[in-house]
Amino acid sequence: MVVELSYEAEEYLEAIYKLQKRGGVARTKELAEELNVVPGSITNTIAHLEKHGLVEHTPYRGVRLTAEGERLALNIIRRHRLAERLLTDILEAEWGDVHESACKLEHALTEDVLSLLEKRLGYPKFCPHGNPIPTEGGEVSDVECFPLTSVAANQTCTIAKIINEKREMLLALAAKGIKPNVPVHIVEIRQRDVVLCVAGKEQTISRSEAESIWVKTAKG
Repeated sequence: MVVELSYEAEEYLEAIYKLQKRGGVARTKELAEELNVVPGSITNTIAHLEKHGLVEHTPYRGVRLTAEGERLALNIIRRHRLAERLLTDILEAEWGDVHESACKLEHALTEDVLSLLEKRLGYPKFCPHGNPIPTEGGEVSDVECFPLTSVAANQTCTIAKIINEKREMLLALAAKGIKPNVPVHIVEIRQRDVVLCVAGKEQTISRSEAESIWVKTAKG
């Protein structure tokens, strides 16, 4: 059975997948924050997705994708991240602005257009923010990386990806030169913020910004 999904339902599947990858389950409060809606408003959409066998909802615990739900979520994420690459690589849109535009564009891309786009882009493996682009078969190949907040001070590492792709977050990080593949040195980790050295200049980022940054190749 082919399930016709609305724009809203596709956004839910995408958000649930991301939260599930981070914490094993998508809790209602976290899902509401990810989608920028009030918690009480998500009940009907979750029930609709559960009715069609795309999610499993356990009261007081959260939501998980079924195998079919995950398959659809990966397809949505694939469309989204290729749309982001179209915007940055071909249309030369600003790195921090493309996530929200891609959210709208992804729903209009057919599989035929997606295949042509992927070929035109040179089969990219990652979106502009460093997150992996699923293959047509739903395979995801990520690099080995870990949260910036797990790294001790006086370590040097390379930024792998930014997992919070909201516009204000991306623009704030970009203004400080913080993007994937940029080396950073961790000067100090404090309770509310983190001090980094980026391109020879000290930059202070908030704890929430630091938690959105994943890095690789930590060296003392």
